[in-house]
Formats: sequence, structure tokens, C-alpha cells
Amino acid sequence: MFNFSDNFFNKIEKKTNVGKDTILELASKLQQGDMKDEGTLREIIRELGKMTGKEVSKEKEDKIISAVVNDKVPKDLDKFV
Repeated sequence: MFNFSDNFFNKIEKKTNVGKDTILELASKLQQGDMKDEGTLREIIRELGKMTGKEVSKEKEDKIISAVVNDKVPKDLDKFV
């Protein structure tokens, strides 16, 4: 799994109001799920949308799923926060 600093979690919490514990709980769920399974990915995307209070359009959801399934997700996510 990724090795994130507290600074990373602080940035995420500041932007989303989602705490470190919630993020780690979701990460655990992600580890147990099949990240190539479209159904699992859609469920996780929707859960994240609810947590952050942001609606994710079907188009954006499709783009996220395509990126994950095709291994086009950046490995260094800390740069994007």
C-alpha cells in the first residue's frame, strides 16, 4: 500500500472534510476489493462522493473507472493534493 505522510492526510482533510481514520478505513476496503471490477469501483466512487458532499457525474465516474482499470492512475498521489 502507499506510504502517506500526515501532511498528505492534513491536505486531504482540509479540502474534503474527510478525516484520516475515514480515509484509512476506505483504503482498507479498497485493499480487500477487486480494483479491476467496475461494480466495486462504482461503489467506492459513490461512497467517496457522499463523504465529500460532491456529486460525481456518470461521465466522470466512467473516466475514473477507465483510468483505474487501465492502470493510468499516478503512483505519486501526494503531488496532486
